[in-house]
Amino acid sequence: MARLIGPRLASNLGQPVVVDNKPGVGGHLGAADVARATPDGYTLLMASPPLTIGPAIYKSLPYQSAQLEPVALLGRVQNVLLVNAKSPIHSVAQLTERARAKPGQLNYGSNGNGTSLHLCMELYKSITGTHITHVPYRGAAGAMTALLAGEVDLMFDNLPAALSHIRAGTIRALAVAGRERSAALPDVPTMIEAGVLGFDVTAWFGVAVPTKTPPVVIDRLRQVLAGMATAPDVVAAMQAQGAEPHLLQQAALQQFWAEDAARWKQVATTAGIVLDAN
Repeated sequence: MARLIGPRLASNLGQPVVVDNKPGVGGHLGAADVARATPDGYTLLMASPPLTIGPAIYKSLPYQSAQLEPVALLGRVQNVLLVNAKSPIHSVAQLTERARAKPGQLNYGSNGNGTSLHLCMELYKSITGTHITHVPYRGAAGAMTALLAGEVDLMFDNLPAALSHIRAGTIRALAVAGRERSAALPDVPTMIEAGVLGFDVTAWFGVAVPTKTPPVVIDRLRQVLAGMATAPDVVAAMQAQGAEPHLLQQAALQQFWAEDAARWKQVATTAGIVLDAN
């Protein structure tokens, strides 16, 4: 998503935009870099659920939530439950049956402790009463590589990142995590339809800046991002990757941020997840 909006952001602002991937601690190392950056509008964070999950599960983080200010929410992304195409598991029901029959023998990959992909599986385990071993990686790409190689049995991933593998037939989608089916995968059921009642998790992406960034700079960014988020070519590009445009700014964004943090806190408390970022 950062690479999708980067060139358009550069064109609108008349400034070069460089996308710098910073994996580690579920994305919090990258967030910490932005939180500590000069608040001049030149360093932006591609924000995602770890920002609202982190305070609920980590004893401490390399930054404080108050050091970042959300500028705009741009869209939402389905998480999707995946297995290797060669796996004998063809449905969520089969997964649950096998996990209950062989506690701890199945394992799942994630893009790191404390991420939405990690908590998605922990939520599934909590609801179904199953035990599946967690194998965290430094980023979703590492977990996907492990899934493709058969080193892990399953994982949740963001749909845009997984879609090419699903369409290529190298991995199998068992269910999407949101309340509604994805337009990109209309034949894949939701977790609720697959029998995991109460399962409703949707990832999101947006932009945040260091706190104390001048209001005039934030307003300019909001104006540009709002125009981009509703542009037909951007909407089409998002949808082609399995994402859905969903623009939120200012008061509505602050409310969403607070509600998302409260939801993840409940999930983390139920799953008993407490992590150390060090």
